[in-house]
Amino acid sequence: MPRREPLTAEPCPVARSVDVVGDRWSLLIVRDAFDGMRRFGDFQRSLGVARNILSDRLRRLVEAGVLQTQAASDGSAYQEYVLTAKGESLFPIVVALRQWGEQHLFARGERHSVLIDKRTGQPIALMTPQSTDGSLLLPAATEVQKVP
Repeated sequence: MPRREPLTAEPCPVARSVDVVGDRWSLLIVRDAFDGMRRFGDFQRSLGVARNILSDRLRRLVEAGVLQTQAASDGSAYQEYVLTAKGESLFPIVVALRQWGEQHLFARGERHSVLIDKRTGQPIALMTPQSTDGSLLLPAATEVQKVP
C-alpha cells in the first residue's frame, strides 16, 4: 500500500488535525494516554490492535509532537509514551467526542463510562462553543474566514 501524503499544505485546520489524530487508533491511543497508559503492551491490550499498526500510530504521534518517549519510570528497559503539552491540549477534543457519544450513541439506561471531575465527584459539564461574551454559539452564528 502506498504511503499517504500528509496534509501539511492543506489550508483547513480541521483537515490538518484529522491528518494527525483523525484515525481510530491514533485518537484511542490519545484517549488511553489521558487515562494513564504509557507502555506499548498496555496500549495493545487495551485496544486489541495489531503490533505493526500500533507501532506505526505511536511513531506518527511522536513525530507530530503529541507524544514523547521517555525511559520507563520503574527503571526497566522499556520506554514509555507520555503526552506532551501539545498532546494534552487535545483534551477538549476527547471530551467533546465523549460527550457527543454519551448523548447520541447509547440507549437510555445503557451502561457506559462518564468523565468525573475529581474535585467535585460530579460528571463534567457539557462542553459548548461560546462567544467572547459567554453566550452559546450555534453553527448558524459562525462562519469560516480565510486568514491571508
